[in-house]
Amino acid sequence: MASIVSSRTHAGFIADAREKALRVGLYLLMWLVVTAQFAILWALSDSVRGRYVWPWEDYWRWSFVEWTTLALLGPFAFWAAARKPIEPPHRLSRFGWHLLASVAFAVLAVVIGAAITVSTAGSNFGEQLEQFATKHGETGFLVYWVLVMIRQASYLQREKSRRELQATRLEAQLAQSRLQVLKMQLRPHFLFNTLHAISTLIRDDAAAAEEMLLQLSELLRAYLDDDERQEVALVRELELIELYLGIQRMRFKGRLTTRLDTQDGTLDCAVPALILQPLIENAIQHGIGKHVGGDSIEIDCYREPKTLCIDVRNRNSMLAASGDEAFARGIGLANSRLRLSGLYGDAASIHIEALQPRGVICRLRMPFRSLIGPALSAAARRARERLP
Repeated sequence: MASIVSSRTHAGFIADAREKALRVGLYLLMWLVVTAQFAILWALSDSVRGRYVWPWEDYWRWSFVEWTTLALLGPFAFWAAARKPIEPPHRLSRFGWHLLASVAFAVLAVVIGAAITVSTAGSNFGEQLEQFATKHGETGFLVYWVLVMIRQASYLQREKSRRELQATRLEAQLAQSRLQVLKMQLRPHFLFNTLHAISTLIRDDAAAAEEMLLQLSELLRAYLDDDERQEVALVRELELIELYLGIQRMRFKGRLTTRLDTQDGTLDCAVPALILQPLIENAIQHGIGKHVGGDSIEIDCYREPKTLCIDVRNRNSMLAASGDEAFARGIGLANSRLRLSGLYGDAASIHIEALQPRGVICRLRMPFRSLIGPALSAAARRARERLP
C-alpha cells in the first residue's frame, strides 16, 4: 500500500513539474516573440524615416536587453497584482499602491537594462542609463500596468467562475431541500389514510387488518431505504406501487381491481421517487372511495421518442373541477407538479382529463433517461415477472 501511495505521489509531482515547466516555457516564448517583433519594428522605423540603419544584430541586442529585463521583472508585477487586487472596498488605495509600484518597476527596468548593456557592450553606464530612461522608461511603466491588467482579468474570471459554481451548488442544494420537503409531505398524508383504512377493518376482519399492517410495514421499510434518492428506476417505483395497491385491494376487497402495463425498455427509466403513489391515492380517494360499485386503477407506461409517458386512470369518478383547480386543492397533485418542475423544468408535465362516460386520467410526461446497469436490468426482468 505504501509503495502504491508513493508511486502516485511521485507521478503527481512529475505532472506538476511538467505543468510548471510548460508554463515557464510559454512565458519565455511569449517574450522572445515580443523581442523579435520590436527589433523588426525599430529597424523598419529607422529605414522609413531615412535614419542610419544599424546592423540587424544591434537591433536584436537592444530589444533583447529591454524585453528580457521586463520578462525577468514580470513575475513581480503578477505577484503585486495578486497581493493587492484592485477591488472594493480598497480600490482607490490599491490603485495608488500600484501606481508607485509601476514607477519602481520602470526605474528598476531602466537600471538593470543599462547595467546589462554596459556589461555586454562596454559602454558608459551614465550614457546608457540616460538612453534607457528616455527611450524605454515609459515602456516599463506601461508593461507593468498591462501585466497587472492581465492578472486582474484572470483573477476576476476565476472569481466569477467560483461564484457561479458556488451559486449553482447552492441552487442545487436548495432544489434538493425543496424536493425532499415535498417528498416528506407525502409520508404522513399517505400514512394517515392507510391507518384509517386499517382501523375500519379491525373489528370486521382482524386477519385482513393484520395483513394490511404487515404490508404497510414492508412499504414503509422500502420508503426508508429509498429516502435519500430523488430518482429511482421505474421498476422500483412500480414495486412500491404494487405494495400500496395490495393494501388498497385488501381494503376494498373485491370492489377494486388493478392493471399494470409496461412497454419493453421502460422499466430501467429514471422517475422521481414516490411520484405515482399520490396520484393513485388520489384516484382511489375520488373514485371508489366516494362512489358505490367497483372501480379499476390502470397504469400504462410507454415511451415516445425522447419521453417517458405514464398514464394513471380510474373508471369510477368524475372530474368536478378543471385540471388546474384540482392541482390547487390537493397536496399530492400539487407536490407532484412541483417535484417534476424542480427536477426537469419545462421538459416534464402533468395533466388531468375526464374520461367518458366516467373516469379520470392523469398523464405524466418526463424526459426518458435510462439508469443503465446490469444489476438494474436484472432487477427489471425479475420485476416484470412479479408485477401483475
